Amino acid sequence: MHAHRGRDVWTWACAVAIAAELRRDLSLRPRARLLLSGGTTPGPVYRALAKAPLDWSRVDIGLVDERWLLPDDPDSNARMVRSHLLHDHAAAARFEPLTQAGRRIEDAVAAANAHAQLGASAAVLGMGEDGHTASLFPGRDLARALASRQAYVAVDADDAAGAQRWPRRISLTPIGLQRVQTRLLLIQGERKREVFEAALRSGDLMRYPVLAALEAGHGSPLHVHWCE
Repeated sequence: MHAHRGRDVWTWACAVAIAAELRRDLSLRPRARLLLSGGTTPGPVYRALAKAPLDWSRVDIGLVDERWLLPDDPDSNARMVRSHLLHDHAAAARFEPLTQAGRRIEDAVAAANAHAQLGASAAVLGMGEDGHTASLFPGRDLARALASRQAYVAVDADDAAGAQRWPRRISLTPIGLQRVQTRLLLIQGERKREVFEAALRSGDLMRYPVLAALEAGHGSPLHVHWCE
């Protein structure tokens, strides 16, 4: 748990931590891969990360999850990443949206699983107040997603309030998380910290799917970056 004093400190600390993972991998291999989440919380981090002096032309950017929307839809995670990260130095990165016009969801999942064979340097995760991460929501479809042997699955979260207007989604699974070297969970506010600590006390993966991020590391730590 990395607790930061204030949101500005949190923003830059998260950006520096992500950049460090990319820099390490770029020093060891030809390309690095970064998986990102959407939502409002990580936006400032992505804007700060875009200023990092990395060889972004050797960085592939993928998504942790996506609503079943076109990649240019204002409510898509792809649009959020393009708006906040793919400028400044990071404009040179190669972006891999999970959806494309005319592509069926089954084909989108197959393409995501093909990319996932490469593994990833880091994944940036978020958490909802219902304890979900990625698009793994508490509900009747969760057990199937958790048991999948694929890195990505199609998700039907029509019984999950946290899915809001977008129950149909594509999500990284625990198997997919196991292929990530470093997992970072970015959360803000007392309520989110309370939910995460309740998840740790409970140990109930079906109630708190965020625990999948903790268990996927096989001993490697989950880095939780929090501020009030």
